[in-house]
Amino acid sequence: MTDVSVGVFSSIACRLGEGATYDPATGTAWWFDIEGKALLEKPTDADEATVHPLPFMASALAVIDGDRQLIAAQDGLYVRDRRSGRLSLHKPLEAENTATRSNDGRVHPSGALWIGTMGIEGEPGLGAIYWYRAGELRQLYPGIGIPNSICFSPDGRIAYFTDTKLYRLMRVAVDPANGLPIGEPQTFFNHTSREGGIDGSVCDVDGQVWNARWGSGMLDTYAPDGTRIGSVAIGARQVTCPAFIGQSADRLIVTSAWSGMSDAERREDPDAGKTFLLDLPVKGRHEPKVLL
Repeated sequence: MTDVSVGVFSSIACRLGEGATYDPATGTAWWFDIEGKALLEKPTDADEATVHPLPFMASALAVIDGDRQLIAAQDGLYVRDRRSGRLSLHKPLEAENTATRSNDGRVHPSGALWIGTMGIEGEPGLGAIYWYRAGELRQLYPGIGIPNSICFSPDGRIAYFTDTKLYRLMRVAVDPANGLPIGEPQTFFNHTSREGGIDGSVCDVDGQVWNARWGSGMLDTYAPDGTRIGSVAIGARQVTCPAFIGQSADRLIVTSAWSGMSDAERREDPDAGKTFLLDLPVKGRHEPKVLL
C-alpha cells in the first residue's frame, strides 16, 4: 500500500487538525482545528472547506439528526444547529477543570459517544475517557494522558482506544446494545520503540483498524488480530485522524497538524496542517448518529 496516490482534500493548514468525520445525508466532511478554535466543513464536491470560528477549543462532532450536531468542546458537549451555527450547552464535561480539553471521540453503533479529555499541554494523566448516551455521562477510564484511536468494530462488540503517551493500542469487549465495557482492556498492538505515536483511528466493515501515526507521516492498517498489515505515506509528518467519506464510504481523508513545529520544520514540511485524500478504495462505514 506504500504506492497509493495521496492528494490534498483541503489546503487550509490547521494548527491542529483533528476529529474528521463525514455526514452521508449531506455529503459533507467535517473536522476541527482544535488550537485554531475552528470547525471546518467541506462537501465532497466543493473546491475548498468553509471555516466556522468557534468560541472554544473543540475536537469531535456527531450527527444528531438532519438539523443538529453534537460537538465535544473543552468544557462540555454542545448541540450545534447545522444551518445557523448556533451553539447551546447540552452536558458539562470537566467544566470545572480549566486545565483540560476534549480530544478524540467517535460514536458506537448503539448511539453512544465515547469522548476523551486531556491536559491542554498534554500533561500525563490529566485526562479521561467518557461514555455518553441518552443524557447519561459516565467516566470509563481515568488517568489518561492523550486519548486517541477511539473506534468500534462493525458489530459493536469491540472498542479500541489508546493513551498516545503509552504507545499501546488497546481493545476492550463492550455491550453491543449500549457501548459500555464488559471486560478489561487488553493490548491490541504494542507500538513501544517504534517511530511516531498512535493517533486517531477508524474501523472498516471487515474489522480492520486504520490509524494515523503522529510524527511519522503514516496511515497504518491493522487486521482484527492486531497484525499491522499495511502502511501508506501521507504528505505531512504530524498526521492525526482518518475518516471514511463518500456515499459508499469508499475513500479516506486524513487530517494533520503543524502545532509545535519550528519555522525550519514547517519549511521542511510545507503541507503540514492540510487534510489529505487517499486514492485507495476502502470498505468503510459511516458514523452512526448519536443518541441525545
